[in-house]
Amino acid sequence: MPESVRPYDLVIVGASFAGLVAARTAAMRGLKVAVLEAKPDAGHRVATTGILVKEAAEEIDIPHTLTRRVHGVRLYAPSRRHIDLFTPGYFFLTTDTANVLRWLAAEALRAGARILYRARFEGADRVDGVFRFRGLNIATRFILGADGARSAVARAFGLGTNRKFLTGIEVEYEGLAGVDPRFLHCFLDSRLAPGYLGWVAPGPAVTQAGLAVGPGRKPDLKAFLAATEPIFGFSQAEEVERRSGRIPAGGLVHPWSTDGVMLVGDAAGQVSPATGGGIRLAFVLGRRAAQTIADHLQDLGPPPAVAMARELPVFTVKKALRSALDLAPPNWMIDATFGLPPMRWLAQHVYFHRRNAGGISFAEFETRLRSRSDTTAELYPKASPGA
Repeated sequence: MPESVRPYDLVIVGASFAGLVAARTAAMRGLKVAVLEAKPDAGHRVATTGILVKEAAEEIDIPHTLTRRVHGVRLYAPSRRHIDLFTPGYFFLTTDTANVLRWLAAEALRAGARILYRARFEGADRVDGVFRFRGLNIATRFILGADGARSAVARAFGLGTNRKFLTGIEVEYEGLAGVDPRFLHCFLDSRLAPGYLGWVAPGPAVTQAGLAVGPGRKPDLKAFLAATEPIFGFSQAEEVERRSGRIPAGGLVHPWSTDGVMLVGDAAGQVSPATGGGIRLAFVLGRRAAQTIADHLQDLGPPPAVAMARELPVFTVKKALRSALDLAPPNWMIDATFGLPPMRWLAQHVYFHRRNAGGISFAEFETRLRSRSDTTAELYPKASPGA
């Protein structure tokens, strides 16, 4: 290999949640790792809300200064009636998503990985078991595609691509005083958000308001904000930023690997078709992809695709639920069933899986939280200046 070409064991395309976790893990396993990212930094022009379920938060210990803990979900019907859902001990984390990605990038660098920003993947040719990247003076033994829903790696190597998407659009506000911070506010409305829902999420620094719609539909953010203005008072807050993106909703792509190349995260369709949730899977499967690649390259394990095949989700139930959501039942039907035990059970199951509220009200749960906070303050009072 010419001296001008820098060799790596693993090149990861995409400084995404999955890609950065994989980079850190592979570097810690002793691989020489590079990440290619077309953007100027990992947190530039983020296209995701970045809400973490409890299981995702338990996979990666993210600095608390970049998150806000939210314990409940306030679910609204088209008529704007609402029910409050929660489970003691469960929580969601809203995040400063851009800085979470920057932190993950810093962790990957600290582990020994290299990140090449403004480096666009334009294809690679394999000769004698080594991939040479077009337009870049680098080569690698293995390529991991973590480059999002429209993966260039998938197209370059003839792998499966995502064909079914949710389309989302979101705005961030500062100074939005009308949001109850105890809840993620979620809106069912087949006129405004057919096939999915709208949301208002209090974050650590800003409040995010947006909606996503099912395949073949176009989101109307202006209409959603106008419809919920009486609840939140968006017109009294300052708009900070807007973003939009596409969320894979068709399940795993096939094939998701070939000799020396594998997809992970959104690129592989590792996203719940029903809820659009993919960060927990990005954390889990990004790490596992790196582990299996390291084992294989160090002659300790089978091909990574073989090692991971049984660990990938099949989404059978969630695909069925996606098909039902795509029907977008009329608003009168949602209003008629809203609050009835079957609807409440389904909502509780979607947001909290099989957990239940333990027979207490949200008010009682909140009292317990406040009591715990008061006790903590008494046990650990703030130190006086100079102490």
